[in-house]
Amino acid sequence: MQNFECTNCGGKIFFANDFCLKCGSKTAFDPETIAMVSLSPIPETNTYQALNGDKNGPVRRYCANAAHNACNWLAEESSEEGFCAACELNDLIPNLGEPDSLEAWQDLERAKKRLIYSLLRFGLPTDATHLGKGRLTFNFVRGQMTGHLNGVITINITEADSVERERRRQYFDEPYRSLLGHLRHESGHFYWNVLIEGTDRIEEFRSLFGDERLDYSQALARHHDSGPAEGWQNLFVSAYASAHPWEDWAETWAHYIHMVDAVETAETEGIDPRAAGITFGFKWPFKKYDAYRAESFQSLQEHWIPLTVALNRLNRSMGHSDFYAFVTPAGAYKKLAFIHRAIRQSASWTKPG
Repeated sequence: MQNFECTNCGGKIFFANDFCLKCGSKTAFDPETIAMVSLSPIPETNTYQALNGDKNGPVRRYCANAAHNACNWLAEESSEEGFCAACELNDLIPNLGEPDSLEAWQDLERAKKRLIYSLLRFGLPTDATHLGKGRLTFNFVRGQMTGHLNGVITINITEADSVERERRRQYFDEPYRSLLGHLRHESGHFYWNVLIEGTDRIEEFRSLFGDERLDYSQALARHHDSGPAEGWQNLFVSAYASAHPWEDWAETWAHYIHMVDAVETAETEGIDPRAAGITFGFKWPFKKYDAYRAESFQSLQEHWIPLTVALNRLNRSMGHSDFYAFVTPAGAYKKLAFIHRAIRQSASWTKPG
């Protein structure tokens, strides 16, 4: 995540802020510019004047879900229902009249906004109907299984309960479980459809991840009955990734976004990890580095590894579990590099015009 400055006073503001702590201006995230902007209310309307120092910007309005304290994004003027680019992707939200549903949905929206931020930075489409692949959609509901089907990501809102989420993490023997992790993983299934299925990348995918035509239901049942494949640590980012090639892709996709967003955040905060005992370690950064636009996967990897070493040690110093509780084998790095190339070959910012 990038750092942002108040466009009225220059004070530091964060992605979730709806006002500047320094000057008090209203703030919002503008998905068109992928940046936070400051706003001045226009009397007797529900619109705001965007502020940019001495210059006034366009008249804008908050997403309709700001009324529920669930969104701080600006809505498209053409949006009939007044929803922003991220909230327009919702198909179902919880019954807000039920106990704890509002708080759960607010947490889910905060996590979803971070996912959509990454997709915007990558230049990936959330609507692939022009490719015959449908549209990315979210259902936040109670009592249904978290998963993905035909572009629809369903998240059981009980995952927003930190106690319940930790119980499930321990039950499934997972080193990591979070709302953002779920969303990144499930989005990977949608982007497999967009970036891999029916494309000239399918054979390379199968050579790295395996043949996705294997029976999916049987593979998952076998994984849950017998555990991960023997020696999975040598090829996969997680035990669950060994269940089926589709899950391997989705797990690796989620880890890739973890890497990119964490490296961008570290760079913007000026964190300077030094790798110890790593042959390609170096003092970082030499210059401003954009993880979302990195030309090679190797350069991203060379930033990521010393960062995880440093942050794992910091967490241990505070008595916490590791920041990145995974050991990524060489075989998995080949898969991560494949995802890196697939995103950049498909990104809107790489295309002329």
